[in-house]
Amino acid sequence: MKKTYHGSCHCGAVAYEADLDLQGGTFKCNCSICKKKRNWLAVATPADFRLTSGEGSIGEYQFGPRILHHLFCKSCGISSFNWGENPALGGKFYAISVSCLDDTTDEELASLPVGYFDGRDDRFDHAPEETRYL
Repeated sequence: MKKTYHGSCHCGAVAYEADLDLQGGTFKCNCSICKKKRNWLAVATPADFRLTSGEGSIGEYQFGPRILHHLFCKSCGISSFNWGENPALGGKFYAISVSCLDDTTDEELASLPVGYFDGRDDRFDHAPEETRYL
């Protein structure tokens, strides 16, 4: 069941709302950037994502095939969401940082199901052999 969550960067310059079903699944990935950032993400459709402030405060980083747009606050550096295109996900999608959701409780976060992707080996349909470090 979807619920509206509010998210932001550390300094609050970038803020958004996202309608998410966190109990439906979150994920962690071992690709080079997710591993370094220790990303914990949930997917939202464009219809379920609303940037409420900070459009001018957002910087962008891309690497490799430049499919994903890794966004960050130019002031505090926090990456609270990203976006990309994937036909399997219905086209454009937003990857929301679960850790940047401002209105989740510790208990809610602890109860969330987490899936894993082996992005390091471009095997997004498999979990890596080791996930404890993610």
